[in-house]
Amino acid sequence: MRYTVNASIMLTDLPVLERPAAVARAGFSAVEFWWPFPATTPSEREIEDFARSLEDANIQLTGLNFFAGDMPAGERGVLSHPTRTDEFRRGVDSLVRVARATGCRAFNALHGNHLPDVPVAEQDDAAVENLRYAADAVAVFGGTVLVEPLSGASTYPLRTAADVMAVLDRVNCPNVKLLADFYHLAVNGEDVEALIERHAAEFGHIQLADAPGRHEPGTGDLPLLRWVARAHERGYHGPVALEYVPSQDDPFAWLPRDRRA
Repeated sequence: MRYTVNASIMLTDLPVLERPAAVARAGFSAVEFWWPFPATTPSEREIEDFARSLEDANIQLTGLNFFAGDMPAGERGVLSHPTRTDEFRRGVDSLVRVARATGCRAFNALHGNHLPDVPVAEQDDAAVENLRYAADAVAVFGGTVLVEPLSGASTYPLRTAADVMAVLDRVNCPNVKLLADFYHLAVNGEDVEALIERHAAEFGHIQLADAPGRHEPGTGDLPLLRWVARAHERGYHGPVALEYVPSQDDPFAWLPRDRRA
């Protein structure tokens, strides 16, 4: 099992360009980020600097979010917001440039919070069309678009695996898949074990954190390592992303160093 570190939720005391080296020092060989740039369309220099930080650290980028709006302010994606379609697609074009510079092949598209003043059907249609646009854009180099349920955002409409799968059915693109974040699914009441039994081979990506608290495995009640092992037995062979909020000085102490890379 290959672990990858989400360096947008961890190592936040460091500048973005210093985080790949910190991941390498911790013994890992892979990293993922949310959108690591301050704007929707980073400059060529910003993309080159980001790619160089990965190359210098000998770290592979295994996951990247599409531009998702102002996340610190509570936004959780813009692909379902009809008036922001152009903005999202500019972000897709930028993401393709990053992907080509880094070799990343998995990309998380946050759906977007519900807009109270826009008909739900209009938002759903925008999400489907934007996901198709993103899927076509990354398919040419073997990329996969990921869609995930979220917890903790009351106006985010995708909360269960079934919610996501209904969107995937409408999109109908083979390279658009479920991101199985065990933390969000468990917190939202999903039967994670049953989901793994039925669909592990179809997962596009796995992320994990323990609950309650969204901290390291072993700090809560979720049998995360058992779930990961079973997902592997049931056909999932991609990376497992550590996407949790550190609660101790060494956020990786639970994982022996020889199992990190």
